Amino acid sequence: MGLLDHAAELAEEHVAPLGRRWNHVRAVVGRAEEAAVAVSEPDRDTLVAAAWLHDIGYAAEIGHTRFHPLDGARYLREQGWPERIVNLVAHHSGARFEAEERGLSAELSEFPLEDTPVMDALVTADLTTGPGGERLTYDERIAEILSRYPAEDPVHRTWVRAAPILKECVRRTEERLALVQPR
Repeated sequence: MGLLDHAAELAEEHVAPLGRRWNHVRAVVGRAEEAAVAVSEPDRDTLVAAAWLHDIGYAAEIGHTRFHPLDGARYLREQGWPERIVNLVAHHSGARFEAEERGLSAELSEFPLEDTPVMDALVTADLTTGPGGERLTYDERIAEILSRYPAEDPVHRTWVRAAPILKECVRRTEERLALVQPR
């Protein structure tokens, strides 16, 4: 079985039972496939595999800290997944900001943060896809997240801080896509 098939199968096993989250993951994969042309050809499967696996840490049998990027990355590392995919899952969509809010920065630092077009494309795919799989702009997605959490919640505080920084990931991906897509 190839990398992408294995990632899709594992994601389905653990995330499909979560209902709406599964719709989100499948749509993020679709967005990652669209954005894949913005990364080097050898990195495309890594991007799409990370998209399949980015929310695996939400599964009850995996989520021990209740911080899904960390839980997902630890699980994938234990299962022998490639280190790069594990690190992308650990740090997807600004996880470092939420780790700080939750007092989990030291734990997340087990995984190196990648600052590359692949991470930018993963952030873009995740943060332009709504919780039920709907296509949103980045600003719509951030507004949606903020509307679900009260101001005192760590998630809300995270996104107030992280939104302008992660918007740059989306901007860079959009610029890369504009360079490779026909007009």
